Formats: sequence, C-alpha cells, structure tokens
Amino acid sequence: MQNVEKRVIELIEEKIADREDLFIVSVKMRPNKILEILLDGDNGVNIDDCAQVSRHVGFHLEEENVIDKAYRLEVSSPGIDANFVNIRQYQKNIGRTVQVKLNDNVKVEGTLLAADDAKITILQKIKEKGKKAQEVEKELPFDQIKATKVVISF
Repeated sequence: MQNVEKRVIELIEEKIADREDLFIVSVKMRPNKILEILLDGDNGVNIDDCAQVSRHVGFHLEEENVIDKAYRLEVSSPGIDANFVNIRQYQKNIGRTVQVKLNDNVKVEGTLLAADDAKITILQKIKEKGKKAQEVEKELPFDQIKATKVVISF
C-alpha cells in the first residue's frame, strides 16, 4: 500500500502546486479500504479545495488502475481536536491555546508562541496556591512531544 500512498501524495502535490497556502497532513489507506486524505491550509481549507483534490486524485487513480480493489476516497481537513502532525500545523496555530502531551504523559497547556524545526515555545500560566498566576515561556523540543492539539474553549 505504500506505493498507493506515494502516488496519491504525488497527485495531491501536483493539484495544489499553485496553492502555497495548502499542505498535506496525511495520506493513509485504512484496512477497511478507505483512502483517507487530510489537507490543511495556512488559512484553513474549504470544501471546494477538498472536492478538487478528490476529483483529481480519484480520476488519476482510476485511469492508472493504481488500486485494484474497491475503495472509498475521503478528502477532508483534520478536525479541530486532531493532533498536529507537522510543523506547518504548529506555525498555523501560533497565538492559540494548545495542550501538549509529553512522552512521560505530562500535559502542558499554554499559548503557542513559536515553532521551528526543533522545538515549540509556549506561554504557560503557572498558578501556585495563594499567589498570583505567573506567565512563563517554556520551550518544548519535538523529541519530547507525544501529541499536541488546540484547546477548544467555549
């Protein structure tokens, strides 16, 4: 299935080549024969973007007979509660509150201030009993991060 996923990535990149704001989050062929494509964009991704990618990928997969069994193609954006999987998702969400789960399962929450290839920086509010909350910048290297997602507040 890796060849299928590789070809799908090539097709998506071909389709979004003129759209620098869009990027691939993941491409997976699920065991239940669902080909799942997750796209995102610096300013979000809309239904038309997903539909265009779906038509382009679907057409070429059928023309080239890349998948010889029945499958279902799903193209969408990752949900708001989905974990980040690439640096561009971190950069897109600078300024938002995130929850970071570290490899030791400790959870750290704060405002995402920066993200580069090696680490992220968050502004964490630390409240000690009987004291005023303090804001502290904390750098978290990617090799210590298990998962990160946006905190949804209502």
